[in-house]
Amino acid sequence: MRSIAVLGAGITGVTTAYTLREQGFDVTLFDRQRYAAMETSFANGGQLSVSNAEVWNSWSTVVKGLKWLLTPAAPLLVNPSPTWHKYSWMGEFIGQIPDYRGNTVRTVKLALAARKRLFELAEREQIAFDLERRGILHIYRRTESLDHARRVNALLIEGGLDRREVTQDEMERIEPSLRDPCVGGFFTESDSTGDIHKFTRGLADACARQGVTFRFESEVTNLSPGANGVRIDWTSQDVAHSEQFDAVVVCAGTASRRFAAMAGDRVNVYPVKGYSITIHLDDAKSRAAAPWVSLLDDDSKIVTSRLGADRFRVAGTAEFNGENRDIRADRIAPLTNWCRRLFPEMETARVIPWCGLRPMMPDMLPRVGPGRHGRVFYNTGHGHLGWTLSAATAEIVSGMVMAKAA
Repeated sequence: MRSIAVLGAGITGVTTAYTLREQGFDVTLFDRQRYAAMETSFANGGQLSVSNAEVWNSWSTVVKGLKWLLTPAAPLLVNPSPTWHKYSWMGEFIGQIPDYRGNTVRTVKLALAARKRLFELAEREQIAFDLERRGILHIYRRTESLDHARRVNALLIEGGLDRREVTQDEMERIEPSLRDPCVGGFFTESDSTGDIHKFTRGLADACARQGVTFRFESEVTNLSPGANGVRIDWTSQDVAHSEQFDAVVVCAGTASRRFAAMAGDRVNVYPVKGYSITIHLDDAKSRAAAPWVSLLDDDSKIVTSRLGADRFRVAGTAEFNGENRDIRADRIAPLTNWCRRLFPEMETARVIPWCGLRPMMPDMLPRVGPGRHGRVFYNTGHGHLGWTLSAATAEIVSGMVMAKAA
């Protein structure tokens, strides 16, 4: 088994293609876009955040979600229109609450392994992606939020993360631009930030140098596993094509559910929309006012990343609205208003809004491994931690493909 098709050229697909090629496979990477990293891997929050590894499956999350249903600007928005996919996913999400602790610890361990591998790749391939290794500072304004964070911190430490609680004074020393009153915070010095789009494009260029074949602007219409391999059918510029591969790895984000159904598998990925804004820091005053240390505001569910001297990324919100990719002004406004309130000296005159669909599994863990057919594999469903986890899951699924080929 030597020829492998990878579906999806986001961060997960590109890291998978790179790792498979590294192990000697002939790899062909398919994507419907013209370039790599043009969908969910285009403009996320920018955090490589082991400290954000807590899974969402808890009764406290459910209670918060119910409270937020009637608040238009709340971090969570659910389209109440009934669909079987959405409500079955939510039912499975609730069913995973008993595994909250174990799944959080597992995610931490996976994220730590991924971080080591990602930095190795970036150094080896000399990828410039606005990396800032200044840590991530979680901030809390309510005592009950800080108490919950202390309980979460015990799980993060159990998983192997070095993270410490900090006072308001310490927080201001860590990030001098932060003047918002808080009851406390947690600082993870080993976390970092960067531009996911730049990293993925850089790694895609490395893949091309090493012989990976790219089929961009190619819409995969069918995959058919058989005894001798997997046939991939696709269209490009309205011309139909077909090719046989020894195996396929599905890394297609929210489209993975559809591809899995073609192979006779159930991969219950749901698209959870997230928004971001990129603020261009066009003057010296704004550049001085914007924070360099990455922030995670727990109450607002907002994260930030400094992308070089002249860009500031702010991201957040979770929207359950199917495959909808509309950028809504009422969902962007809370991000801009948050910036104006916390960093009033930073100009928000030039702001670029964006949204992407996070591919989330009900247990908040990525689906990594073979399907029912021995030649179909999955590396998908990473949710809000796609960049944080992808380098490790690429190694895991590539090892499984290698074992099958042996």
